[in-house]
Amino acid sequence: MIPINAPQIGEAEIKAVIKVMKSGVITHGLGAGPMVTKFENAFAKYMKAKHAIAVNTGTSALHLAIAAIGIKSGHEVVLPSFTFVATAEAILLAEAKPVFVDINSETYNVSPIEIEKVITKQTKALIPVDLYGLPTDMQQIREIADKHGLAIIEDACQAHGASYKRKPPGTFADATCWSFYASKNMTTGEGGMITTNDAELAEKMRLMRSHGEKEKYKSIVLGHNYHMSEIQAAIGLVQLQRLPKFLSKRRENSRRLSGRLRSAKILRLPREPKGYEHSWYLYTVRLDSKKKRRDKIVKTLRKRGIGAETYYVTPVHLMPYYSRFGSYKLPETEKAAEQVFSLPVHPGVTTRQIEFIGESVLRIIKPIP
Repeated sequence: MIPINAPQIGEAEIKAVIKVMKSGVITHGLGAGPMVTKFENAFAKYMKAKHAIAVNTGTSALHLAIAAIGIKSGHEVVLPSFTFVATAEAILLAEAKPVFVDINSETYNVSPIEIEKVITKQTKALIPVDLYGLPTDMQQIREIADKHGLAIIEDACQAHGASYKRKPPGTFADATCWSFYASKNMTTGEGGMITTNDAELAEKMRLMRSHGEKEKYKSIVLGHNYHMSEIQAAIGLVQLQRLPKFLSKRRENSRRLSGRLRSAKILRLPREPKGYEHSWYLYTVRLDSKKKRRDKIVKTLRKRGIGAETYYVTPVHLMPYYSRFGSYKLPETEKAAEQVFSLPVHPGVTTRQIEFIGESVLRIIKPIP
């Protein structure tokens, strides 16, 4: 099976872990051990941010940013429904209300026009998601946020190495959240990061990351235990160094696959709008047909050993738990959920496998009128 994504772990990562284990320092009481600090500094530099705060998961990063910005009960936070549930989950962990809006049918990212329609006096923040690795139209969202006095928390958990107007994710946000889950463009196994240019917000998140402590046994704010371990940070440092090569291979594989599938008129291929640079976390195509046909194609591809996947088949606003927060009509979101599927383009996929994937897709969709 060619998996949809696969962590690219080599000898350098293994040696880095062994070195940390031999050092005897595998974690730190305040979440700021030497390897974590080094990783934070390197990541901040790569993303051109002033501050980076390492945590144990991408979900923790979202929750920490939301809580530190001051989102609480009675507040509303606007976000797309076409995303992983963690984006909405983090809002509820802060006891605020998620307000779902529709997406742009071409990019699958939140529509700025739809955001403006739902802003109320209770709205305190916006959470755009850089879905599949393609950045959102952040300049327009920043203008909306400034107009209404709102904070922006950018969910860039899939966008390592992407850019918008030649700038990395986070440039237009108050805080930006990243995931290092095993499937991501770079990994620490589990893990996350928050980047920001706000020194006061960064300091607050560092406190909240470790039980609200500025020093041991002296909690000054309500906090959590969101520490990243020294082992995770050691892996992350190596992965960050390898990220440019990972991205180059993803881009090459995506370009080859698009070239192979261009003749398939029934498929809408992923595009990279002018001024945007995709990270190609997921290569997602759209079948302009019904859900049953999409699912049948995916099932057939898997039988051929191709790990095609359907992500976000149930948008968050339609999930049983989240439907209690309002009834929504999000036609573009619901249509995309029934039509899109993703194909493997990660760095471990060979040129020969890309050809096989493309040939298999073309052969399977051919009988469909």
